[in-house]
Amino acid sequence: MSWGTELWDQFDNLEKHTQWGIDILEKYIKFVKERTEIELSYAKQLRNLSKKYQPKKNSKEEEEYKYTACKAFLSTLNEMNDYAGQHEVISENMTSQITVDLMRYVQELKQERKSNFHDGRKAQQHIETCWKQLESSKRRFERDCKEADRAQQYFEKMDADINVTKADVEKARQQAQLRHQMAEDSKAEYSSILQRFNQEQWEYYHTHIPNIFQKIQEMEERRIVRIGESMKTYAEVDRQVIPIIGKCLDGIVKAAESIDQKNDSQLVVEAYKSGFEPPGDIEFEDYTQPMKRTVSENSLSSAKEGKPELKFGGKSRGKLWPFIKKNKLMSLLTSPHQPPPPPPASASPSAVPNGPQSPKQQKEPLSHRFNEFMTSKPKIHCFRSLKRGGATPEDFSNLPPEQRRKKLQQKVDELNKEIQKETDQRDAITKMKDVYLKNPQMGDPASLDHKLAEATQNIEKLRLETQKFEAWLAEVEGRLPARSDQARRQSGLYDGQTHQTVTNCAQDRESSPDGSYTEEQSQESELKVLATDFDDEFDDEEPLPAIGTCKALYTFEGQNEGTISVVEGEMLSVIEEDKGDGWTRIRRNEDEEGYVPTSYVEVYLDKNAKGAKTYI
Repeated sequence: MSWGTELWDQFDNLEKHTQWGIDILEKYIKFVKERTEIELSYAKQLRNLSKKYQPKKNSKEEEEYKYTACKAFLSTLNEMNDYAGQHEVISENMTSQITVDLMRYVQELKQERKSNFHDGRKAQQHIETCWKQLESSKRRFERDCKEADRAQQYFEKMDADINVTKADVEKARQQAQLRHQMAEDSKAEYSSILQRFNQEQWEYYHTHIPNIFQKIQEMEERRIVRIGESMKTYAEVDRQVIPIIGKCLDGIVKAAESIDQKNDSQLVVEAYKSGFEPPGDIEFEDYTQPMKRTVSENSLSSAKEGKPELKFGGKSRGKLWPFIKKNKLMSLLTSPHQPPPPPPASASPSAVPNGPQSPKQQKEPLSHRFNEFMTSKPKIHCFRSLKRGGATPEDFSNLPPEQRRKKLQQKVDELNKEIQKETDQRDAITKMKDVYLKNPQMGDPASLDHKLAEATQNIEKLRLETQKFEAWLAEVEGRLPARSDQARRQSGLYDGQTHQTVTNCAQDRESSPDGSYTEEQSQESELKVLATDFDDEFDDEEPLPAIGTCKALYTFEGQNEGTISVVEGEMLSVIEEDKGDGWTRIRRNEDEEGYVPTSYVEVYLDKNAKGAKTYI
């Protein structure tokens, strides 16, 4: 099947058909281009949607994402962001592999089509010119023949007429001969042009037109094949991202399966636990006995005098809040008044605050404190300002004990990070100064003294601030019921603060209207009992089991109390992993243990060991 032989007379229709084929190809290119725009728009909308529901930094919403359900939702948002990225990949691949390629091919196709049809028109024009020449020679031959016949008839007429002179007859004879000669010449020319035309016409219909139409047919078939290949590429571009999209969906399913309702419930307990004991039974007040007493004083004081003082860890002590809201009473009863105990002298990570307790205060009836709270306008104003979101005390004394402990621990961790940052900066300046000393041409060593002194001063300020908050943290932990060793451990990294600094901090807080409340004598005795129990717990502590092994990456000189020296490449046992303070507890030979920086060792945890975390 060949267009040159089958469609030799359909030049115009082939021209229209090939133009239609190019239009179809351009329509497909437009379709793919619009698809890429839709993919980009969809990806953009997905990214904006994911960004819209991302938690804002340093906001309350970010704190809510500690729950497993919220973490799963955050993972879903991240997976949707990756999902949007795959649609961007689809758009990019379709643009580069289909749209750009086909647009270039269309331009080439138009040029080829134009060239082929130009050759066809040129052949048509040539055969038309030959045909016109043939027609012209034919008409001329016909005219000359007619003129020769008329000249012959005139000669015969003149020759038959006796009245015509011989000269006129001769003239007519010569004219007839001339016309006959012209007719013969025209005949020969016509015959020659006719033969040449037939040859040109045969070549036109059997050689030129078939070759041109064959090229047009091949061009059209290449166009059809190209559009089919583009459709396959279109499908392949989508198919290539399906595995990655499947992984994104699998990630969403995995995040959903990681939701732990029990863990979320425990987090709610940790977030809102106040640390107070439930109220005890209300004593019966017998008003039938005639005696002078104030109703509120008698009822409240009898509630305290009727029951013995209880140690921490025992049953709940009787408390009453018949006239005021629970949160205000908690703030009133737990607001610290005495200076906190001094910080530990050791800076090791295992240092535990255990300083002398505050002197006893004269016992004050609880009813007086209720009356004082109800009648004192400045103090009521203070609590209202806190409720409205006013200035929070530096020691977080407005919070319940458990929440206050968490806030103080968080503040201590933040200060330790700041100290580490300043220490690294100071070390960098020191190294730079050493370089300047060895190579004076690189810089003046004296120019770094000011920065070095400033960094050292900042470190000292942060240390004092850290020790102040550690003292308050020790005070709060002394009032809370006994907690596990794991929760009790602190990350004390620096030298102890002087007792005068802590006393000044406590006195500053006493002078503020938010913290000027008197402690009860029973709370002071409870602090002493807790301190004794705290020491006994450490004396009777059993060795912790190993939860894995570790390899020392660097040599560490443990100079502070509670730390242990290690040598690079040494293998040791891990008995307590890093709790977020940058220290890991290790053991050597079952009798020597201590803390080393986590960054100095490579830890290999035993997944079956108790307390070991599982990393995914």
